Amino acid sequence: MKKLDKNSFGQKVLKAVAKISKGRTLSYREVARVAGNPKAHRAVGNILNKNRDPKIPCHRVIRSDGKPGGYNQGLKKKVMILKKEGALKNPFIK
Repeated sequence: MKKLDKNSFGQKVLKAVAKISKGRTLSYREVARVAGNPKAHRAVGNILNKNRDPKIPCHRVIRSDGKPGGYNQGLKKKVMILKKEGALKNPFIK
Protein backbone atom coordinates (compact mmCIF):
# COMPACT_ATOMS: atom_id res chain seq x y z
CA MET A 1 0.00 0.00 0.00
CA LYS A 2 1.37 3.41 -0.88
CA LYS A 3 2.19 5.78 1.95
CA LEU A 4 -0.73 8.06 2.80
CA ASP A 5 -0.47 11.77 3.49
CA LYS A 6 -0.82 12.19 7.27
CA ASN A 7 -3.80 14.50 6.73
CA SER A 8 -5.56 12.28 4.18
CA PHE A 9 -8.88 10.60 4.84
CA GLY A 10 -7.16 7.21 4.60
CA GLN A 11 -4.66 8.12 7.30
CA LYS A 12 -7.47 9.41 9.53
CA VAL A 13 -9.33 6.11 9.05
CA LEU A 14 -6.29 4.05 10.03
CA LYS A 15 -5.68 6.27 13.06
CA ALA A 16 -9.32 5.90 14.19
CA VAL A 17 -9.26 2.11 13.75
CA ALA A 18 -5.96 1.83 15.64
CA LYS A 19 -7.72 3.31 18.69
CA ILE A 20 -10.46 0.64 18.83
CA SER A 21 -9.69 -1.35 21.96
CA LYS A 22 -9.82 -5.13 22.27
CA GLY A 23 -13.36 -6.42 22.76
CA ARG A 24 -14.91 -3.35 21.11
CA THR A 25 -16.07 -2.68 17.56
CA LEU A 26 -17.10 0.27 15.43
CA SER A 27 -19.15 0.21 12.26
CA TYR A 28 -17.73 1.34 8.94
CA ARG A 29 -20.09 4.32 9.19
CA GLU A 30 -18.86 5.21 12.69
CA VAL A 31 -15.23 5.07 11.51
CA ALA A 32 -16.09 7.34 8.57
CA ARG A 33 -17.71 9.83 10.96
CA VAL A 34 -14.70 9.80 13.31
CA ALA A 35 -12.39 10.28 10.32
CA GLY A 36 -14.37 13.35 9.24
CA ASN A 37 -16.56 12.15 6.38
CA PRO A 38 -19.76 10.44 7.63
CA LYS A 39 -20.91 9.44 4.13
CA ALA A 40 -17.66 7.69 3.20
CA HIS A 41 -18.35 4.32 4.87
CA ARG A 42 -17.70 2.41 1.63
CA ALA A 43 -14.35 4.18 1.29
CA VAL A 44 -13.51 3.01 4.84
CA GLY A 45 -14.02 -0.59 3.71
CA ASN A 46 -11.78 -0.08 0.69
CA ILE A 47 -9.05 1.53 2.79
CA LEU A 48 -9.13 -1.26 5.36
CA ASN A 49 -9.14 -3.96 2.67
CA LYS A 50 -5.77 -2.65 1.44
CA ASN A 51 -4.24 -2.34 4.90
CA ARG A 52 -1.56 -4.88 5.81
CA ASP A 53 -0.28 -3.25 9.01
CA PRO A 54 -0.83 -5.72 11.89
CA LYS A 55 -0.98 -2.77 14.33
CA ILE A 56 -4.28 -1.66 12.76
CA PRO A 57 -7.08 -3.94 14.07
CA CYS A 58 -9.24 -3.89 10.93
CA HIS A 59 -11.16 -6.92 12.21
CA ARG A 60 -12.81 -4.63 14.80
CA VAL A 61 -14.75 -2.74 12.12
CA ILE A 62 -18.12 -4.31 11.37
CA ARG A 63 -21.28 -3.52 9.45
CA SER A 64 -23.96 -1.27 10.98
CA ASP A 65 -26.35 -4.24 11.21
CA GLY A 66 -23.93 -6.12 13.49
CA LYS A 67 -22.73 -8.57 10.84
CA PRO A 68 -18.97 -8.87 10.50
CA GLY A 69 -18.59 -7.55 6.94
CA GLY A 70 -15.45 -8.21 4.93
CA TYR A 71 -11.87 -8.79 5.99
CA ASN A 72 -8.70 -8.96 3.93
CA GLN A 73 -7.69 -12.21 5.65
CA GLY A 74 -11.06 -13.89 5.18
CA LEU A 75 -14.41 -13.79 6.96
CA LYS A 76 -13.79 -16.98 9.00
CA LYS A 77 -10.65 -15.50 10.50
CA LYS A 78 -12.43 -12.21 11.31
CA VAL A 79 -15.25 -14.02 13.11
CA MET A 80 -12.76 -16.21 14.99
CA ILE A 81 -10.76 -13.19 16.20
CA LEU A 82 -13.89 -11.25 17.21
CA LYS A 83 -15.24 -14.24 19.16
CA LYS A 84 -11.89 -14.69 20.89
CA GLU A 85 -11.90 -11.00 21.89
CA GLY A 86 -15.52 -11.23 23.06
CA ALA A 87 -16.59 -8.55 20.61
CA LEU A 88 -19.13 -10.47 18.55
CA LYS A 89 -22.54 -9.45 19.89
CA ASN A 90 -24.85 -10.88 17.25
CA PRO A 91 -26.07 -14.33 18.39
CA PHE A 92 -26.98 -15.30 14.80
CA ILE A 93 -23.36 -15.28 13.64
CA LYS A 94 -21.55 -18.53 14.34
